[in-house]
Amino acid sequence: MNGKREYGDYQTPDSFALSVCKFLKEKRKINPSVVIEPTCGTGNFIKNSLIFDAERILGIELNPEYCELCQSSITDSRVQIINADFFSLDLATVIGNKSNVLVIGNPPWVTNSTLSALNSDNLPRKANFKRLKGMDALTGSSNFDICEYIILRLISLLYGTNATIAMLCKTSVARNVFSELRRNQIPFSACDIYEFNANKVFGINASACLLVIGLSDNNVSADFCCVYSFEKPEILMNRINYHTGELRKQMAYNCGDFSGTSCFEWRQGVKHDCSKIMELSLQNDRLVNGLAETVDIESNYVYPLIKSSMFKSAIVDSSDKYVIVTQKVIREDTSHIKTDAPKTWKYLSAHRGFFEKRKSSIYNNAPDYAMFGVGEYSYSPYKVGVSGFYKKPLFSLLSSENGCPIMTDDTSYFICLPTYDAAYTAMLILNSPNVQEFLCSIAFLDSKRPFTKKVLDQFDFQKALDVIQTNDLVSTEKELGLKQRFNEEMFLNFKSLPEFGQIKLPMDAGQQHLLY
Repeated sequence: MNGKREYGDYQTPDSFALSVCKFLKEKRKINPSVVIEPTCGTGNFIKNSLIFDAERILGIELNPEYCELCQSSITDSRVQIINADFFSLDLATVIGNKSNVLVIGNPPWVTNSTLSALNSDNLPRKANFKRLKGMDALTGSSNFDICEYIILRLISLLYGTNATIAMLCKTSVARNVFSELRRNQIPFSACDIYEFNANKVFGINASACLLVIGLSDNNVSADFCCVYSFEKPEILMNRINYHTGELRKQMAYNCGDFSGTSCFEWRQGVKHDCSKIMELSLQNDRLVNGLAETVDIESNYVYPLIKSSMFKSAIVDSSDKYVIVTQKVIREDTSHIKTDAPKTWKYLSAHRGFFEKRKSSIYNNAPDYAMFGVGEYSYSPYKVGVSGFYKKPLFSLLSSENGCPIMTDDTSYFICLPTYDAAYTAMLILNSPNVQEFLCSIAFLDSKRPFTKKVLDQFDFQKALDVIQTNDLVSTEKELGLKQRFNEEMFLNFKSLPEFGQIKLPMDAGQQHLLY
């Protein structure tokens, strides 16, 4: 039994539950006839919801001990506590009349993958509930917070009504919900985020908010998700809009606008879900795995590895970490390793049990010891990479002195360049002050992984080249503590790469004179 972790249990303090209810009644002018809390816990929201003078107040809770606490501490006849599993309960029947409904609460702050790892039964039915396509449905994009699932299910149930949904959740969940509202063209009059200090309220380090959604019985939708502080709800901090499938911060365009589409494709590093076996460390001139075993294998399939936490300098040309890469492309047959590198095959086979325990569906019916996130691009000798986790991105040129490709893990992202000089130039561009400011303006820095492929793909190199000059990159080179290498010829060669097509190169004074 994993207790509170399994239930994602962060009980709302009574004082904060009261503050939320007062805010909804006094500031948002919400006057419901029915109040529902789908995961009511010990009942603090139920108790404080009495200030709404609603006709019915319904609390749903899976934990029978919490139900008893609610029933013993709240004796108002309008309150009904139901001991049931939200994921299987027929909410439509329970709610009855759907007009003028307020759904309030603090759903579990835990992901479906975490609960799966805990072998929990406290899970919704397995489903691609966002209707993601292709690889997004198989990989991390289909991972979701249970809280998010609950909110989206409530939205589906109350579709086409004037119900209000007010939930405490991680700010990233709130943004995902807004994205789903717009993506599915669900009518809503407002979707507002009120950020609060989760450390002060719950004692946890997370970006959290009160998400308030006003559904609509008219076929209209709000254009923006507005962001406020719960402490000062009258001050608009930001607005988020939904543009061509992506979320963007509306009030962040004071910096240079380099928004568009990247001409270089951002890739994600290798994924194997078997780090104890696949990742090796160099210790006293010998390779050691995560089980502290000495590993004696051929070098054929062993590559330097840079993990997200290792992006600490602008130039990375070596590592004491290594990774075994078993494939050139996804789904490639691996049986040839038995002949090509018999010691490697023997090593992998001796640890087969670790691979069989991998839960991700991407490995279903895959070749032995298969990986993900591999392709010809993985073997590029010149990459520019970045950790997805850093709040301020540092882009690193990845190229080993002996020409062996440097691999990255699946929490980092990279582009491939044809030459060292091109990679060096791209690294300087991405680390230049204007570009850094732009990237930080479009990323949600409170996310667990602020800089993802979706964010990086929004940076248009061509727009940046219209603004950035050689001297700017020389200054960036100096700020990064690098020896002077960059010059005008490297810049012109970079602009001449096929990815830039017909981009206009700067002309000298003589050429300009010919135009007149």
